Amino acid sequence: MTSAVPGSVLAAFAHPDDAELWAGATLALHTRYAAVTIAVPHRDDVRDAEARKGAAALGADLHQVPRLDHATVQQLLLEKRPEIVITHPLNDVHPEHRAVATTVLAAVPELRIATGRPSRFYTCDTYNSLTLDGPVRADVIVDATTTFDTKMAALREHASQPIDQHFGPMAETLGRLWGARIGTRYAEAFTAVPILGCLPGATHL
Repeated sequence: MTSAVPGSVLAAFAHPDDAELWAGATLALHTRYAAVTIAVPHRDDVRDAEARKGAAALGADLHQVPRLDHATVQQLLLEKRPEIVITHPLNDVHPEHRAVATTVLAAVPELRIATGRPSRFYTCDTYNSLTLDGPVRADVIVDATTTFDTKMAALREHASQPIDQHFGPMAETLGRLWGARIGTRYAEAFTAVPILGCLPGATHL
């Protein structure tokens, strides 16, 4: 399910290919209606270039930073004032994912008080939809059918990574499994995170 008019997004992730892998189809959908910014730390010249190509394929802006620390995330939130923030699960199996998610979680409340944004905060999917606490709890499942090809094309821009052998098949499998939950060919899953005690409605992303 999606909202009638998707809003602007800040998607903060740990690795150059995370946006495409975990939320690419949804981000591509949002770019049709609003600004989408992907924020990731610099890695090396090859991976940074791949990140730029992947973001461009999705139609999103890319913001590469030395590291996604508290001050950097707060500055991005202040500059972009996104309606929606997306990051990794707070209990992700990958330690770098968890670190970014924790940083984003800490940065959001103060900016919400100061600016009224973001109004919605979500975590995305992860490896085989399994967190340290068990399966991903999907509060919102977004029909990704119309933009799934765009997601996969963007993911393939990360040629230095094992896309064909590992990440591509996993993305395809997860897309089909979440799609089956809502009767579509492909979908992506998200979990709502409360901002100062407030949760978005079930039909929003």
